[in-house]
Amino acid sequence: MASPNVSHSVNEGCAAAGASRWDEVRAELALGDGALNIGHACADHHVAAGRGGRVAVRALGAHGEPRLLTYAQLAEASGRFAAALTARGIGPGDTVALLLRRTPELFVAALGALKAGAVVCPLFPTFGPGPIRSRLDLAQARLLVAAEDLYARKVAAQRGALPRLEQAVLVGEDGAAARPAPGCLDYAALLTGAAPAPAVATRPLDPALLHFTSGTTGTPKGVVHPHRAVLAHLLTGREMFGLGPDDVFWCTADPGWITGTAYGIIAPLACGATVLADEADINPRRWYGILADEQVTVWYTTPTAIRAMMRFGAALARSYRGTSLRVAASVGEPLNAEAVLWGRRALGVPFLDTWWQTEIGSVAIANRPDDSIRPGSMGRPLPGIQAAVVRRDGNHVEPIDTPDTVGELAIRPGWPSMLSGYLGEGVLLGVGLHDGWYLTGDLVRRDADGCFWFVGRADDMIKCGGVQIGPFEVEGLLMNHPALAEVGVVGKPDLLLREVPVAFASLNPGFQAGDALRAEVLSYARQELGSALAPRELHFLAELPKTVAGKILRRVLKAKAVEEPEESEPLPAVGVLGPEA
Repeated sequence: MASPNVSHSVNEGCAAAGASRWDEVRAELALGDGALNIGHACADHHVAAGRGGRVAVRALGAHGEPRLLTYAQLAEASGRFAAALTARGIGPGDTVALLLRRTPELFVAALGALKAGAVVCPLFPTFGPGPIRSRLDLAQARLLVAAEDLYARKVAAQRGALPRLEQAVLVGEDGAAARPAPGCLDYAALLTGAAPAPAVATRPLDPALLHFTSGTTGTPKGVVHPHRAVLAHLLTGREMFGLGPDDVFWCTADPGWITGTAYGIIAPLACGATVLADEADINPRRWYGILADEQVTVWYTTPTAIRAMMRFGAALARSYRGTSLRVAASVGEPLNAEAVLWGRRALGVPFLDTWWQTEIGSVAIANRPDDSIRPGSMGRPLPGIQAAVVRRDGNHVEPIDTPDTVGELAIRPGWPSMLSGYLGEGVLLGVGLHDGWYLTGDLVRRDADGCFWFVGRADDMIKCGGVQIGPFEVEGLLMNHPALAEVGVVGKPDLLLREVPVAFASLNPGFQAGDALRAEVLSYARQELGSALAPRELHFLAELPKTVAGKILRRVLKAKAVEEPEESEPLPAVGVLGPEA
């Protein structure tokens, strides 16, 4: 990765409130002489402190068989991988891409690459060949570590179109040797032939992580985070989740998503906890069993997963009630109040909604276990985060002090995990600030008690006549209807009103799509929301389109809204169809 060319960088203003807290944890994790390396902080640091015998990673295979790594084993294996990379000419600033599932090799490769000073770029295993090729090309990855089956299906045929990808390392199933493939190395053999190397003395602002975020349209953006991001990961792990050596932490996020790196790997390991990793896809019965059998104490998941488990009903959840769970939290999309409270009824703990973005790098606003929870809200800023509701006029930003006024969410730079910049043509480009604020593009309001409430993305707002409609408010209300499992609301072009709200929904078991249910839900929406905010149409889908991170693809729904014929105005219906939730 070329040297930074940062203009108006978010690295300016690092003396923001809370800097002394960063200094304390930096001293705790430092390699010496101001050096800081995430790989060292997540493994060797604990061995040096006498905690090498504790279990660092407990990985469950697709069929449930566990594979364990202690902190001492993780430190040694990642040191071997770092040495192997260095021997093959991979060093500071080079990009190492990972195409791996949630297996022990993911943790070893990620920490080993970081120890070697390389920049780690995780990729989604569920992506097809095209998106993987474009990200490898944009990242200018020199080396790829991939599961052998993923490489064969998604990379091998297009290897010739990736001239910068000099080397590929293949990981066999369950840690076994990979089958020989042209131009590829075997991961197991690579580790066996190397002696552990210590972590490179990277500096806090040296690049460490590269995540691609596609936003709503356009070419994927490469977001670069520095090694000092581990300071925020450690502190949020402790302050948000209360993580310590006695915890079993389970993050269900895909490895290619930043949550899968920041909280699937770094935060719990920096805190010395045991990370539970499950290779299988979401399965509510399996997941309830994992919560109970693996004695999970902290669970971090997504609204999509929560809604999938809600569809199976609270009775199934209560049959696994005897768990060790003390914190359950959600990330990725706003969590409606019903899902928050369902966690308390079904699992004994409420789901705590958390807010952050790829660019911010770690949890910034949240409902915390030691705080009064406001179901449906984003919560309050974590210590060290300065957040504001602002009004933007060009490059000028004016904070809004009046409670419950809608504006754009803005964050002051200085938070350690905030991006260093965007990657463009292999060069780290600066990120523009507006009057010293990083603008998130999320519309929010802040109540008189300091809680933030999500209204919608600025580009998702529906402008209906003279009324601005936030999709999340409408979706949250509709989700209270027992028939609806998931809801997405978008604007549909209208000659008279500019746009009108249109809803798409999938159903809970026991309900049948049809005109009667459509009429009932639309009538319910008008009664609860009023005619100005209620959807004009409702279309049923077997599943809502989503990103690999589980977020609803609103642009797809917008296209469907234009394609779908308008339903005739339904007559009001009375009563609830189907079983009680």
